Amino acid sequence: MTELVRTRAELAKARAALTGTVGVVMTMGALHAGHETLLRAARERADHVLVTIFVNPLQFGPNEDFDRYPRTLEADLEVCRRAGADVVFAPDRGEVYPDGEPLVRVDPGRLADDLEGLSRPGFFHGVLTVVLKLFHLTRPDLAFFGEKDYQQLTLVRRMARDFDVPVEVVGVPTVREPDGLALSSRNRYLSPPEREAALTLSAALRAGAAAADRGEPGGEVLAAVHRALGDGPPGVEVDYVALTDADLEPGPPPGPARLLIAARVGTTRLIDNVAIRLAPRP
Repeated sequence: MTELVRTRAELAKARAALTGTVGVVMTMGALHAGHETLLRAARERADHVLVTIFVNPLQFGPNEDFDRYPRTLEADLEVCRRAGADVVFAPDRGEVYPDGEPLVRVDPGRLADDLEGLSRPGFFHGVLTVVLKLFHLTRPDLAFFGEKDYQQLTLVRRMARDFDVPVEVVGVPTVREPDGLALSSRNRYLSPPEREAALTLSAALRAGAAAADRGEPGGEVLAAVHRALGDGPPGVEVDYVALTDADLEPGPPPGPARLLIAARVGTTRLIDNVAIRLAPRP
């Protein structure tokens, strides 16, 4: 039975009743199969699973889609029930920020200066601030985040380590449609032609990964991505293509690395990434 709680007091009571290890999955709602995979991963490793559903205003810029971001609580609760979540915390804005927008926010540091941080100033200040608040409110032993939002996952891990938050941050591989499109709550904004065009992103990443598998150096891996992108189908505007090490440091040495891409498809901004391994330089 999944219990829905809306206030801090209700959450504290529900949390106190959970014994053993507790895993948390933090979401903004509009749950899809990718979120369900996170819930199943949490179910496998924790005795109890707690889900948060909160559309966090701090991580939306002035021209972004806060007002139109889908709110689908009843459907989300059904996903949580199906995946075996014990508690769903779905607070309103005043419950999370009772004094209005916080005057003190988490500074994500230099890891947020590139990639998404360049395109969305202040985004990671908002993400890390709400994640830290929810860590304190839910007190989990494990926290599960998707690798699709790889920069977010990396920053949450670093924040937990730097601030001595007693939680293990677990990354869960990206879930994709059969044709390769990474699942995202924003995919529902895409028209059929835009969805078809969005496949360019995952195809380009596969081309880069194939180059890495052939032992090509980093420069050739990036070149393979750009060749696959070509001029791009109409309506696709690439924001960045980047190759980093596993911790998002530039100029990756041989070994585990990350290939990342972001683009606007129509009016919808999409991100994706894949793990690769760079061969030793000859």
